[in-house]
Amino acid sequence: MAHDADANKSSKGWLWLLLLPWIAMIWVPSYNKVEPQLFDFPFFYWYQLLWVLISAVITALVYVKTKTRPTGNGSQGDAR
Repeated sequence: MAHDADANKSSKGWLWLLLLPWIAMIWVPSYNKVEPQLFDFPFFYWYQLLWVLISAVITALVYVKTKTRPTGNGSQGDAR
């Protein structure tokens, strides 16, 4: 039981990664510019689109690292 609490506490640290996209998007002056362009898209647009992809990867990583795992001592078994 105490081991589960320790594992749950350590997995909560991964949630801090979810702040990275928020910080990157809330600080608008850092990307409010036209140059450098990528495929004729101003920096303002492709930077935000890039963070959509980065946010998806971060969210998936946090999900995998924080999801609860079955304990293996349940009474339900494979009924095959």
